[in-house]
Amino acid sequence: MKWLELSVQAPPEYVEPLTHIFYRYGEGGVAIESPAGFNPDEGESAPQLQTVKVVTFVPLDESARSRKSNIEIAVRLVAHFAPISEIKEREVEEEDWESNWKEYFHPIRVGSNLVICPTWRTHESLDDDVLIKLDPGMAFGTGHHPTTRMCMELLETLIVGGEKVIDVGCGSGILSISAAKLGAGDILGIEIESRSVEVALENCELNGISSQVTILNGSFPEIRVENATFDVALANIAAKVVINLSEYIIGAVANGGRLVLSGILKSSLEDVEKEYSLHGVHFDKVLVDGDWTAVLATKNVATDG
Repeated sequence: MKWLELSVQAPPEYVEPLTHIFYRYGEGGVAIESPAGFNPDEGESAPQLQTVKVVTFVPLDESARSRKSNIEIAVRLVAHFAPISEIKEREVEEEDWESNWKEYFHPIRVGSNLVICPTWRTHESLDDDVLIKLDPGMAFGTGHHPTTRMCMELLETLIVGGEKVIDVGCGSGILSISAAKLGAGDILGIEIESRSVEVALENCELNGISSQVTILNGSFPEIRVENATFDVALANIAAKVVINLSEYIIGAVANGGRLVLSGILKSSLEDVEKEYSLHGVHFDKVLVDGDWTAVLATKNVATDG
């Protein structure tokens, strides 16, 4: 069988929505082409990427026309918000398919010590590297989006060992995996999309942390957790959802516990801070990357949530 390779160039902050599109209509997963790792011990900084290449493959069978059409329509919609290139396409033979997938996956470094590495690549780890393994069919939530990256950077400074963590909207599980690899204890992930739950569980198994992580399919208030039982709450979701679920997110955290909130545009940050301050949460640190923000906060007083 022949395959049709489809690819676009896009700003890094649009990699994840494009990944969801390609993952839905492509075959088996999505590939991201980006520079390999950098070495902070040598004074190197993370590259400031202008564009990233996003790739998927479509089998040239009776479904090809429909798959391609759906991808083209969805990409055009996203292109209203960002400078995304025209879709490029080329045919590849069956025997080239697997090697083409692997061509696009390279280790990437997030923060100082976190390294995301595809399973078939080798990475010469530094002494303090924290390695997170991912497979090609598990590409969304890879650390390319600024909000994911900033959350991981905050986790590096936050986790000291043994913390009980709740990850609201855990997606691919990358933040839960990062927390576990950094030394957190038990972790509960909550995710509304059933496919993402499957991916997160696969990622946890791949990284050898399944015994630490429980992932539930659903959202609040249908999912109930005991109040004030978590040391850290993670919520990398849209600002509106961060606000709407504030009662449950804050209520899950023990007094003095920490919160990492992201998926928040700069224009929405004030609204989020206002809502959380009403429940005794103090914003300690705000990271900004382009239009996006991530917050490290502390729950200062007991709440009724």
